[in-house]
Amino acid sequence: MNETPKSKRGWRILRRILIGLAMLATLVAVLYAEEDWRGKRAWEKCKAELEAKGAVLDWDKFIPPPVPDDQNFFKAPKMEDWFQRDAPKITRTPTTFVLSTNELTRDLDFGKLMALHQPPQTPVTVAELVIEPMAANAGETNVVLRFDDPAARKRAAELIRQATGPGVNGAQGFYFIAKPLNQILPARIVLQADKSPSLEEVAALFPADTISTNVGSLRVKPGDEANSFRILLAPHPVYSAEEFLQWSDQAAPDFDLIREALKRPFARMDGDYSKPYGQPIPNFIEVRVVAQTLASRAQCYLLLGQPDKALRELTLLHDLCRLLEAAPTGKPMTLVSAMIDVAVEGLYVNMVADGLQRNGWQGPQLIALQEQLKGINPAPFVFEAYRESPARICRSAELLPLYQFMNIGGTPKWPDKICSWLWPSGWTYQNMVNVAVLEQKPLEGFDLANDTVAPRKFEEANREINSFLGHQSPYKLVAAITIPNFTKAEQATAHNQTLVNEAQIVCALERYRLAHGEFPVTLDALVPQFIEKLPHDLIGGQPLIYRRTNDGKFLLYSIGWNETDDGGQDVSSKTPNGGIDFTKGDWVWQYPVK
Repeated sequence: MNETPKSKRGWRILRRILIGLAMLATLVAVLYAEEDWRGKRAWEKCKAELEAKGAVLDWDKFIPPPVPDDQNFFKAPKMEDWFQRDAPKITRTPTTFVLSTNELTRDLDFGKLMALHQPPQTPVTVAELVIEPMAANAGETNVVLRFDDPAARKRAAELIRQATGPGVNGAQGFYFIAKPLNQILPARIVLQADKSPSLEEVAALFPADTISTNVGSLRVKPGDEANSFRILLAPHPVYSAEEFLQWSDQAAPDFDLIREALKRPFARMDGDYSKPYGQPIPNFIEVRVVAQTLASRAQCYLLLGQPDKALRELTLLHDLCRLLEAAPTGKPMTLVSAMIDVAVEGLYVNMVADGLQRNGWQGPQLIALQEQLKGINPAPFVFEAYRESPARICRSAELLPLYQFMNIGGTPKWPDKICSWLWPSGWTYQNMVNVAVLEQKPLEGFDLANDTVAPRKFEEANREINSFLGHQSPYKLVAAITIPNFTKAEQATAHNQTLVNEAQIVCALERYRLAHGEFPVTLDALVPQFIEKLPHDLIGGQPLIYRRTNDGKFLLYSIGWNETDDGGQDVSSKTPNGGIDFTKGDWVWQYPVK
């Protein structure tokens, strides 16, 4: 009996395994080739269809042309160092990732301001109260209150607020007051009563809401003489307007450099724009610190009754947005840059509103502010960011291996690299198709020609995107990690632009009041003397709703995100993460300040 040698049998098994592996490799290669072909074909078809409808998916078309150095903001002294960052870089430390800051930000470190400020160690006397019998002679320098008068509490609160002076919540979260606490002149009050009230009864005249909780808390103590009391303020860390201005004057020469640089018409950063993920970006930390400091300085000048100086700071804050808007083309525009632009303009209009609500602006400043407000329109920049986003994402996905694309600014792990090696390029193209298609949907909510937005279209686009991404697929991976929550950005943009439009009208209303002693019955009375053209409601395009109220003030509002006239009811509320829910009620101009 002949037996096949073991070596021959082993060779046959090995040969069969090798043939099987070769067949498997061929099959895998065919499948990869088919996936790559199908993906590339799907992308080319999608790109042609979208471009036929007006979409631009070629990243090179968003690269800004060079501009002359002597006309470029970023080529002015120090501007490039202060306000430009190269491609997103993160410096790794043993415990965390940190972004570096530069000299201007370090100079304006508000932690230093807090460390320098020492609040009074002892409470400040804000009122001295003497109890007298009814109909006693109170003297000319004292204010007389009757203990049995229901209006006594309100009048007592007014006296305390007059003693402490006006105050305002600052842009950095500080609270500013018009004069230092050690300069307070206590109110002198005579309280007439049939019998001497108790400490608790006197304290009831000065409840917790008598003054802003940002200033401090009140308490009542017996005075040095019989039938007398002292109203004491236990202050929180607050800053007088002069205190903050003196501290922030250290940056005044730098602000002058920025003013001079902003006279240049262009704002183009040098860098490599050929790769979207490598383009230079503005230094958002620096922009935020400078903007908040200028806003706080404007508030302090308004508290001190110096509107001209407040306007100068606000004008620089207004002009600061130009470095974010990439003149002359507005390209390339990232959504982050566009939303920082929205935030800075929102801060600016809030400072304008602060002065309007306190009657701090006079005719010349109101005219200047109207002109500045007329030029604010962030919606086109947000639209441009949306329009560029598909080209940005798709070009990055084409150039980078998947593991690098998924970890820009971070450190990829080995599982990410292995998945990337096994990832067919056709799947990347299928992802690009989904990104390009999905990111067209929010654009339908903008009507730039008529200067309106359509909340319902934004909401519908968001629902469609979320529904599509709700079902997992390797074709949806890139879209799932790159497409942001558009709705929040759109709401913030629309709300801030509405405040801008309302502020233009309120400046005109205030000018009318200064000229005529009252507000007009209708807004038509403002045209053309006090405003050239009335801004319309960004939501729906109809006129903003206005009516004069019986107390001599007015109500001005937009119908808001719900596109419904709720009669001027502002029911916006805080969200769990500290933001504002703009979806409810009307967007009402708050006037006057409480």
